[in-house]
Amino acid sequence: MAFAEEETKTTAHLGMNLIDSYYDSEDGLAGWAPSGSCTLSAHAEDHQALPSLAATLAAATDDDSEDELQQQRARKPSGRCVLAAHRASDTDGLFRAISRAPRPKVTYRVAGWVGVGTAVEGSHAVHVEVRVDDGQRVGGGVAVVESGKWGEIKGSFRVDDDDELPRHAKVYVHGPPAGVDLKVMDLQVSAVNKIPRLRHLRKKADRVRKRDVVLKVNRRTDDDTTASVAGAHIQVIQVQNSVPIGTCITKAGMQNPAYVDFFAKHFDWAVLENELKWYYTEAVQGQVSYADADELIDFCDRHGKPVRGHCIFWAVENSVQPWVRALNADQLRAAVEARLRGLVSRYSGRFPHYEVNNEMLHGAFYTQRLGDDINAHMFRETARIDPAPALFVNDYNVESGNDPNATPEKYVALVTDLQRRGVPVGGIGVQGHVTHPVGDIVCDALDKLAVTGLPVWITELDVSAADESVRADDLEIVLREAYAHPAVEGIMLWGFMQGHMWRSHGQLVNTDGKYTQAGNMFAGLRREWTSHARGKVDGNGNFKFRGFHGTYQVLLTTPAGEVKKRTFDVNKGDAPLVLDMDF
Repeated sequence: MAFAEEETKTTAHLGMNLIDSYYDSEDGLAGWAPSGSCTLSAHAEDHQALPSLAATLAAATDDDSEDELQQQRARKPSGRCVLAAHRASDTDGLFRAISRAPRPKVTYRVAGWVGVGTAVEGSHAVHVEVRVDDGQRVGGGVAVVESGKWGEIKGSFRVDDDDELPRHAKVYVHGPPAGVDLKVMDLQVSAVNKIPRLRHLRKKADRVRKRDVVLKVNRRTDDDTTASVAGAHIQVIQVQNSVPIGTCITKAGMQNPAYVDFFAKHFDWAVLENELKWYYTEAVQGQVSYADADELIDFCDRHGKPVRGHCIFWAVENSVQPWVRALNADQLRAAVEARLRGLVSRYSGRFPHYEVNNEMLHGAFYTQRLGDDINAHMFRETARIDPAPALFVNDYNVESGNDPNATPEKYVALVTDLQRRGVPVGGIGVQGHVTHPVGDIVCDALDKLAVTGLPVWITELDVSAADESVRADDLEIVLREAYAHPAVEGIMLWGFMQGHMWRSHGQLVNTDGKYTQAGNMFAGLRREWTSHARGKVDGNGNFKFRGFHGTYQVLLTTPAGEVKKRTFDVNKGDAPLVLDMDF
């Protein structure tokens, strides 16, 4: 059977909407029913009030597949909606059945539009939740919507446990405060077909990350003229990619030779998982030790692995050590200054990046005690002590579509506020602790962050799935989305070996050094994203190839059998890169 026929046969159920939108039913409610205390009615929204997707459709590129374009066009709102009014609490809303129970280990997309009334000013979180059987929540999405406006839902879910298959599923919509009307329009639930998306990402990576190169090869003669080397054998080897891929490391992990071997072979950069955090270096007030951090950083220096500085502070209160939480305001400010001077001065010039105050979208420990400007002060003071590193914000769930505290819009607002306070923000960290990721949702978040003009790094990428094939698929989706996105300048994994990871069922390699399916996929991507070429110099003295951005070594074998070497860089650019290579 041909591949296309096999693909059609095995993916026929993918992309089908599992919510029947029969708005022409007698009541016009399209199967929706009240959940809790509220009343429902069908409405036709005024055309002027509908959200616009003009910018999204205009952004479509030539390498977007027809499936991608159809998906974008399908997001255009119809104007037919169901209104939930007279809601008595934030848990009241509406629900309806999904036409078939979700299949195990299949990722589903939740998409549509939700609107809120004007009874309470401000922005309100609208939750779309998918529940199976006895009400178990398996996922969904969240949109933060301004009063009187519409917002787009983009979420996902998956049923991973196939021991007891769900018999039925329902989707619930709720969230705004009591008394605020809630509207739902064009909600869809569909199984994700990853195959067209992966094809699209391969083409996008070729366009974004590669360039045509022409090497004009000449031989320098004794009288300082050049002579043709047509027919000479030439080999081009990429030695460094412009998008580094790294991982966090731990002191315990480095005791395992298989851990060290995998790290040295597959990763370009490193970050310390815990050994540089304040609660680690000063668990007891006044007893400061950087011994473990120094050991790991020295190891990376010896092996040519740059290390990111993670992290100077952590904004989430339960990640702050007890003695710091017990300080009064004056004592806390003094401790903050001592931490800044001690750490940043000690490692001056050694870190290319710092994550200054981790997870500010989810925590406010320091601002609640020291005022709104303390975050900006931390950044400014870090830059004063060590001007070299790029200073990053860093947070989680920004790419997921399921956290009202961490929408891309709120992240951009945080960056903008820091910049307004004179902070030299150098980059945006998207942690990437993902669960059942959907490629276009990840891409949408990256698009929104890219408007800042700042480099984006995926800083703590991991997935968690007991099924090895699901784990490999999830990781591949996020890696390809990140690598193909022009705003992303680096990718860091949050561990790689069984027993040495924050999340279980995320390993690329087992403790015995055996690669999992995710590990083999990862190694394959690293090979795919590395360009090598070999051949002969043509009659015009040229050698042409197309390669990923990065650093290359070229080896030329002369007719006498002598091998000569040169090094060059392939940077971003639309036109072919033409380089003179005199040997």
